[in-house]
Amino acid sequence: MSIPPKILGLHHVTATADGAQEDLDFYAGTLGLRLVKKTVNFDNHNVFHFYYGNEAGTPGTIWTTFPYKGWGVPIGAKGAGQIRTTSFSVPAGSLGFWRERLAARRVAMREVPARFGDESIECADPSGLVIELVANSRDGRTPWIPDEGGLSRDVAIRGLHSVTMILRDAGPTVALMTGLLNFTVVNQMPGRIRLGVGGDEPGKVMEILVDPAASSGRNGLGTVHHVAMAIGEAEEQLRLRSHLLQLGLKVTEVRDRQYFESIYFREPGGVLFEVATMKPGFAIDEEPAELGRALKLPPWEEPYRSEIELGLPKITK
Repeated sequence: MSIPPKILGLHHVTATADGAQEDLDFYAGTLGLRLVKKTVNFDNHNVFHFYYGNEAGTPGTIWTTFPYKGWGVPIGAKGAGQIRTTSFSVPAGSLGFWRERLAARRVAMREVPARFGDESIECADPSGLVIELVANSRDGRTPWIPDEGGLSRDVAIRGLHSVTMILRDAGPTVALMTGLLNFTVVNQMPGRIRLGVGGDEPGKVMEILVDPAASSGRNGLGTVHHVAMAIGEAEEQLRLRSHLLQLGLKVTEVRDRQYFESIYFREPGGVLFEVATMKPGFAIDEEPAELGRALKLPPWEEPYRSEIELGLPKITK
């Protein structure tokens, strides 16, 4: 097998959410992320697809949600073969601010024991998704600062820090990630393995929580659907797909997501992985200053805009 293509870090994390307005209020309002794209689920155009991130929606800062309220989607079960926690990076010394902000907005939270030298707090979003804020001094990314909302550079979220997946057996997953996806084991503690790609800075990290007795996870409201890793070019993505197929994994064809191209496969423990290209990015159909303001549809849905807009829930943003 030739040298595998290079994974650059995290690209985005996508979750199945409940109410659209509640989702916007939490991620854009409470957490202060920028809504960089307001589009629809390509598999159900009556459901929004929200993308949140930094000013430009740079890969590694992106959190996306499908708010499925009213469509009969059951509440999911967190468990093995699933991302349990999505962690965002905040500056060292800012957790006091975040504790007060979350408490003031009646967001349920809990203290998390420090791990690998970083302190963190954990909270539940309105859909029940587990969100963590990890304080550190190693994130040089420029945060998005909303015009209103009481956030400043010394406390604002920088982007994704990491994800934590639950696996009964970490061995096959670690072998795949270190053997083909160019991750390395950068730290360990009892029951937990941290892997990094191109270093261990925020945005380049995935963690495995090992629990041999964990019940199986089930996708639904309040669960993460998949985690995406970034790759530089479409040609590299195709080469990686070929390598994955040679290993006997089932991999999708390349799918056009308008703002990047993607392939999907399940790693040995059952977590759905995506590998997404860095380009073309979110400014392909909106000016950078206007990102997230208008409903953007892919060309094949544009003829149905009026029908789609009537079918979507009403939101204020």
